[in-house]
Amino acid sequence: MSRAEAPRGGVERARGVAAVPYDFRRPIQLSREHQRVLQVAFDSFARQATTVFTSALRSICSVTLLKIDQRSYAEYVDSLPTTSYLTLFTTEPMPGRGLLDLPLDAVMACVDHMLGGPGDASQPQRPLTDIESGIVRGHVDRLLGEMRYSLETIVPVDPQVTGVEYNPQFAQVAGAGDVMVVIELELRIDERAHRMTICLPFTGLHPHLAAAAAPAPVSGRERALRAEAAVMLQRSFEEVPVDVAVRFRSSRVDPASLVDLRVGDVLRLVHPAAAPLDVTVGEQLFAHATAGSHGTRLAALVVATVSSPTRHEEIS
Repeated sequence: MSRAEAPRGGVERARGVAAVPYDFRRPIQLSREHQRVLQVAFDSFARQATTVFTSALRSICSVTLLKIDQRSYAEYVDSLPTTSYLTLFTTEPMPGRGLLDLPLDAVMACVDHMLGGPGDASQPQRPLTDIESGIVRGHVDRLLGEMRYSLETIVPVDPQVTGVEYNPQFAQVAGAGDVMVVIELELRIDERAHRMTICLPFTGLHPHLAAAAAPAPVSGRERALRAEAAVMLQRSFEEVPVDVAVRFRSSRVDPASLVDLRVGDVLRLVHPAAAPLDVTVGEQLFAHATAGSHGTRLAALVVATVSSPTRHEEIS
């Protein structure tokens, strides 16, 4: 069907789809199933975090999950403001560490509210004092506790605060090229929106996501059918014909010898006269044999086998 003959609605839908560049250096590994599992967990975290902020600030607050993305740690750091309140925490039993990013103006507004202030929009952009740090630390501990509860269906993580940074460049929780899972949320305090993010190591999280996204256990009849299919597949592979080569070991010669090659010339091989021939399949050496005959046909008598077939290396 030509473009002119295509249904008008189909063309309009095709135009509405935006092309996304594919980076071959970093293939996408966070599947839709994994994103769905994380979305359920952090939707729960967002609801619990809303309760934590509302009860602590005694003001109208809300936390909403915006998106879940996969980025390198360098890309994540570049997306953060130059000054922010960054909490570093452990992710045991997963290797590595995680990061909770709260905008500094949102943190100062929280401190203002918890100390009885109005929480105005204009807040100082400076590091927290010792008293302010103690207040915020208790609030962050509650948020990490809610994250532990939300992730327990995926991995029994026990986040513990290991440090606080204000400059993203100093928050080195992973290598620049390490792949991270970034959860972006919107924090609203008195109708003022703030960007809040959580960064977790993808390498440690991936096996737990795969286990959480695995299908439910099947019935005994389905298991029997799968086992029968596996046996049939194995038998079918055993009957597939393959090309077997019986040959001498490879020899290296210079191009000049090949250019002047004539009928009757002799090439010296590195294969010893007393050594058996190599039996290979697809360049994989798996046995040794001697040349012979079987009736009127040439044959090879296997004299040894190779326990772990490996690619035959040329002998110079």
